[in-house]
Amino acid sequence: MSKTTRKIKVGNVFVGGGERVSVQSMTTTRTENIADTVSQIRRLKAAGCDIVRLAVPNIEAANAISEIKKQTAIPLVADIHFDYRLALRAAECGADKIRINPGNIGGEDRVRAVVDACRERSIPIRVGVNGGSLEKALLAKYGGVTPKAMVESAMGHIGKLERFAFHDICVSLKASSVPLTVAAYRLMSEKTDYPLHIGVTEAGTQYMGIIKSACGIGALLLEGIGDTIRVSLTAEPEEEVRAGIAILKALGLRRGIQIISCPTCGRTEIDLIGLAKEVEGRLEGCTRDITVAVMGCAVNGPGEASHADYGIAGGREKGLIFRRGEVIKTASADRLADELLELIEKDN
Repeated sequence: MSKTTRKIKVGNVFVGGGERVSVQSMTTTRTENIADTVSQIRRLKAAGCDIVRLAVPNIEAANAISEIKKQTAIPLVADIHFDYRLALRAAECGADKIRINPGNIGGEDRVRAVVDACRERSIPIRVGVNGGSLEKALLAKYGGVTPKAMVESAMGHIGKLERFAFHDICVSLKASSVPLTVAAYRLMSEKTDYPLHIGVTEAGTQYMGIIKSACGIGALLLEGIGDTIRVSLTAEPEEEVRAGIAILKALGLRRGIQIISCPTCGRTEIDLIGLAKEVEGRLEGCTRDITVAVMGCAVNGPGEASHADYGIAGGREKGLIFRRGEVIKTASADRLADELLELIEKDN
C-alpha cells in the first residue's frame, strides 16, 4: 500500500501526495554552453523526461539557467555542492528546484539565505544523501555506510532546513549497492512523510545499470515507496529516461505500449529475436495504451498471449496475426511485422 507523502511542486510537475511518479535525468553538457544544454534537454523531453537536473559548479552555469528557461518548458533542477552563493544565483535565475546538502554549505546564516531565497520563490530543496560521501562522524558511529547512517545524515540535513520553518523538501538516499539503497529508503519512509526521490547511484554501464536500477527502484515502488525516480547510467541520458519509463510501465504505474515476447526454443522456426526487435523499434513512438505480443509459435501465440491487444504467432516460414486472441490472418515471415503494424494503424 502506497504511503501518502507531502506534495511539492517542481515547475509545473507535482511530486508526492499521490501524484504520478515522475521520471528525471541529468544533462551531461556544460550548463554554461546554452545551445548544447538546450538541445539535450529537448531530446530528454522527447524521450519522456519530466524533470531535468543541471550541474551548477560555477557562476557561469548558474547564470545560464535564465536563458535556458526561456528556451525550454521542462522543470529544471540546479545541482549544487558546497557553494551556497550558487544556490542563491540559481534561484534568482529561475531554477525550479535546488539540490543541495545544507550540512556542507557553511553556517546557519548561509542555510537561512538559501531557505529565504527558495521560500520567496516557492522553490523546493532536495536533500541528497550519497552513501559514498557520508560524514566521517557517522561512518565512525555506525562502522561504515549503513542504512541507519544514511538516514541519520538525511535527517540532520532536513533539520537544518526545518529550523527555519522550511518544509518544501524532497529527499534522496542513494548508494551503489541495491540492498543498501532499498533498506535506507525503507527506513526513511518510516521516519518521514517528505517525498522521496529514488534511484541507485553509480549503477554502472547501460546493461548492468538498468538491471540494478530495475531491482532497486522496482522493489521500492512495489512497496509504495518513491515519488520520483532517476535511473543512473553511464550512458546517454535519454537511455536513463527510456529505462525509467519502462520500469514504471512494467510496474503498472505508467500507461502506454507494452511489448511482450517469448524466449526462443526448439519449436521456433522464424527469426523471433530479429522480429521482436523490429516490432519494438517500429512501435517506439506509439502512444496508445496497448499490449503487443511477438510469440515464436502457436503454443505461445494466441493462447498464452490472448490478453494482448495485438500479436504475432510464428510458424514455419509464416505466422499468424491475431487480435485479442482471435486469429485475423496468416502472413509470410517477411510480412509479419508489416501486417501487424497495418492492423494496429487500421484500428487507431
